[in-house]
Formats: sequence, structure tokens, C-alpha cells
Amino acid sequence: MAGKGENIYRRKDGRWEGRYIKPRSCAGKTAYGYVYGKTYRETKAKLHKAALYFGSEAAPETDSDLFASVAMEWFDQIRLQTKESTGNRYWNLLHSYILPIYGEQPLEHITCDFMESHCNALLLSGGRKGTGLSPKTVADILSVVRSIIKYAIKKGKNVPCDGNGVRVKQRPRGMRVLSRSEQEKLSRYLYSEPDSFNVGILICLFTGLRVGEICALRWEDISISDQTICVRHTLQRVQDKSGADKKTKIAVTVPKSACSVRIIPIPDALLGILTGHKRASAGYCLTNSESRFIEPRTMQNRFKRALKNSGIEPANFHALRHTFATRCIELGFDVKSLSEILGHATINITMNRYVHPTLELKKENMQKLSSLLAVN
Repeated sequence: MAGKGENIYRRKDGRWEGRYIKPRSCAGKTAYGYVYGKTYRETKAKLHKAALYFGSEAAPETDSDLFASVAMEWFDQIRLQTKESTGNRYWNLLHSYILPIYGEQPLEHITCDFMESHCNALLLSGGRKGTGLSPKTVADILSVVRSIIKYAIKKGKNVPCDGNGVRVKQRPRGMRVLSRSEQEKLSRYLYSEPDSFNVGILICLFTGLRVGEICALRWEDISISDQTICVRHTLQRVQDKSGADKKTKIAVTVPKSACSVRIIPIPDALLGILTGHKRASAGYCLTNSESRFIEPRTMQNRFKRALKNSGIEPANFHALRHTFATRCIELGFDVKSLSEILGHATINITMNRYVHPTLELKKENMQKLSSLLAVN
């Protein structure tokens, strides 16, 4: 049990935190350091070691405008408003890349130059191997820093830079979309081997479901009479922060966003496949079981195997969703309807991120110009 004045605290995430005084800066300002442990005893030992190293003592119990203090306040608030997987993502970014650099800095020292320098360092030499992080990861880190600064400003703290002027340049990633011939080859293989995995791949290919959504799909979510699928849940493996022996656990939660809760009509051909696969009135659709499910990573691995057995070049599972969107546009789908089927908030997301005109479609459109070249 922590004693009064020791400056060792039990955090809401279950860990223990100790604070100590570091040598004063050149400007004469007090600087603080932090240590963390799974137990009070471990934290106390680390705190004692840190205090000896810096020739200091445990920090007095005073309010501080250190970045770490505000960051933890922000995290304790935001974790109650986000999905568990999102909270875990923020936690990992904070403790792996943000707090080691920002943590002991007073908020008044967080300038745009400081933030840009941090981003550049992560791009050049960040990560476990020191070979640099991807621009996407650095942009995510910067987004978390901005959120913390915004929280600090809302609390009346003095921060010289809100981070809006700091940018991480990202190159658009090309998304693999199956061609029509590849889709036909894959479909033939899936039809010939209609096991639980291949049925799941077919459903995603012709409805645009995400991998977590197909793994969480239950027969109670499917109406054979109405020919609809109601997407209500997603299944994913997340880090277990409860302190249990297992490092991860399976979580079945609501989908990615409010728009992702949606009803999708089932094409006639796919309805026949689902009817033939159905062995139970309730439980997980893919396994026909109330308790047994298929994990997203397993589905992803089986998709790779299906591509290989079909003689198709590799692609990730999310390519099925992009392929579905692209085929729908080629077939003349109403964009608003497609956007709602995919569970997007706006049609701009659908068109800018999920629709990829194929070379075949470009050729077809260009051939429409031929009539203008006709000679009488």
C-alpha cells in the first residue's frame, strides 16, 4: 500500500506510477521523471533507483503542467468514449512513441518545431529496429498529440502550438482490386469447396462485409424470408489490459461506427449458398455453432490460401471489400445505395477510397468516343 508523500499512485489501468524530481533545467525550472510498474513494490524500487541516479527525491505532491500528466488525464477520459481496441491503440502509441519524448516536457515547451522534430525522428529512425516508422503511423501519433494538446487548451493550459500546422506527408496507398477474370476464378474455386471459410469469403465478396463483421455474423442477423443481412457486431482479438495471464482476448462489439450498423440485401445466388450452408437456427453463421467462431486472422490466412489455390496473385482480405465496391460501380449501382451498403458516413468516402476504376472499365468508357470518329 502506498504511503503518504511517497508519490506512488495506483492508476485506473491497474498499473502503478511513481514521480521523482530531476535536476533543474538551465532556466531553473523543476523537471519531473516518471516510472511505472505492475506492482507497488516494483514501482517503489524503480522510483528509488531513479532518485539515486539523479541525486533527487520523490516529487512533492503539486499540480504540474507536464505533458505526461495532461496526457494521462486525456487518456482516462477518452478511453470511456472509445472502443477497447481503439483505447489500446492510443495506449500503445502513447507509451511507445509519445511519452518517452514528450512526457517530461512542460506544456509551454511543446512548440511546432518540437513536434516537427519528433515526427522527423520517427520517420527516420523510429520503431524497434530503428529503421523508421511509416508515414501513416507517424500521422496517427501526431493525431494523438494534437488531441492531448486540444484537451490541455480546453483545460486552460498554456500551449504555444496546437499542432495544426504540423503535417506528415503521406503517399496514397494503392489498393489491390481483383479483376473480373480473377473474381470469376476465385468464385469458381469457392463454389467447388464450400466449407465455412470459403462461404465466408463469398459473403464478403458479394456484400462488402469487413473481416470482423463476417466473423461476428450470426444466423439471428440473417433473414432468409426478407433476403437481408443485418450487421450489428464485429469480432476482433484485442490486447487484454485486465492483468490476466493471457495477453489478448476476443471481443465482440458494435461495428466501426454508427453508420456501420446497416441492413444489406442478399443477392439470389448468394442466398442459395447461405441456405445450403445453414445447419442451425442460431449461433455464428460460419460455424453453425453458438460458442465456436472463426477469428479474423484465421479468415485472412484462409483467404490467402484460396487465392493461391486459384492461381491468383496475393491480396489482403480487405481487397474483397474494395473489389465489391468497384464491381458495383461498374454495374451501374446508385452511389448513395452503395455507400449505405458499405456503411460509410458519406458518399465521398465510398468514391475516394473504395472505388477503383479498372482498365477494362476505362477501355469501355473510351470506346464511347468511337462514335465521334465515325466517318459518314
